Amino acid sequence: MNKKIAIIISPNYKDYARKYLAECAASIRKQDYAGEMKIFITDNESTEESYGYVRSVLSEEKTSLTPPPRQAEGETGLLKGGKMQPPLPPLPERQYEIARNKNNDGFAKGNNDAIKKALEQAFDYVFCLNMDAVLESNCVRKMMEAVNPPDPPLEGGQIGAAQARLMLYDNRNKINSLGNVTHIFGFGYALGYGEEYGGPHPNPRPDIGLAGLLSKEREICYPSGAAVLFTAEVLKKVGLFDEEFWMYNEDQDLGWRIWLAGYRCVLANDAVAYHKYEFSRSLKKYYFMDRNRIMAMLKNYHLLTLILISPAFIVMELGLLFFAARGGWFKEKFKVYKYFLSLKNWRYILKVRKQVQGLRRVKDREIVRLFSGKIWYQEIDSQQLKISNVIFNAYWRVAKVLIRW
Repeated sequence: MNKKIAIIISPNYKDYARKYLAECAASIRKQDYAGEMKIFITDNESTEESYGYVRSVLSEEKTSLTPPPRQAEGETGLLKGGKMQPPLPPLPERQYEIARNKNNDGFAKGNNDAIKKALEQAFDYVFCLNMDAVLESNCVRKMMEAVNPPDPPLEGGQIGAAQARLMLYDNRNKINSLGNVTHIFGFGYALGYGEEYGGPHPNPRPDIGLAGLLSKEREICYPSGAAVLFTAEVLKKVGLFDEEFWMYNEDQDLGWRIWLAGYRCVLANDAVAYHKYEFSRSLKKYYFMDRNRIMAMLKNYHLLTLILISPAFIVMELGLLFFAARGGWFKEKFKVYKYFLSLKNWRYILKVRKQVQGLRRVKDREIVRLFSGKIWYQEIDSQQLKISNVIFNAYWRVAKVLIRW
């Protein structure tokens, strides 16, 4: 099964490549996958200097077709302390392609520009990888095994996407994401974040125990864009990242569409990537995360679901206004409302909603079983969050029973 895999490294912008690209590219080069691989990357707001640096790193590393000899199971290709092993001997071919954008066109479009090139070249799979991630040497092979299980389930759709088990780079026993979860009001968060792998950690799904969380393959609400393998088939069916999102929640929206179209998203637990994740509280981040979660809801929920949750949504918004005022991002919250007061923006939302609902092969009641009424995220833990979790989780338990469509 030597299918062609396009590896889409997240877009470079300013000094990102100088910080992260060399180690990311080296880990790609060490993959033991036997099939063809090619790197695609977009250089946003490209200059001769930034383009030259990206090209020099990929050329020097010769990230390429022919895999190195397969390591034994359990070998990581990494030395203690997170340092890479000495460079492998030069490979005879170079395979990479760089898309250049004059402006910073955002994370979503930057990825799409690279993905489009891969699809045009008839690659069978698209592996989106954050530049600040480093792969175990068998990661790509294990992800391919997860997407193509030897004994697929009799019920349920084909697998359209598989996320690697994301661990924190600086503390490799701690989880970054075991798959991402959508809250009923569109917030997205990483399951198991900050917890020791193999130990107890938050579980927003009462139907899944710890064994389910750590199983070899588990259905997830949506895959983190930090390390996810898509089939080319599913991307051609449901489309790419929504470029209106610019950044944040674009992976949530795409994962939601994959479920709507009758495909599944799973965790490839044996495929491991280490993510140099750093939580940041920037005003720009608050704006995009808040706006985009609402956009994802408006695009993907059934109309009756939107109506059902609207009273609780209004209550949540009132609480968020208070939280925004106290947190210093009230102006950003106002900008979110201003966005939704634009007729031009509503024309776009209604257009894409029609397209998304046209993909629907699965009812909301099947999809929302993966959603949560709680937000489990240590970085924003607070007493107010704990109270809202109790209230909205109780509300969601009742609402889920009522969703029959």
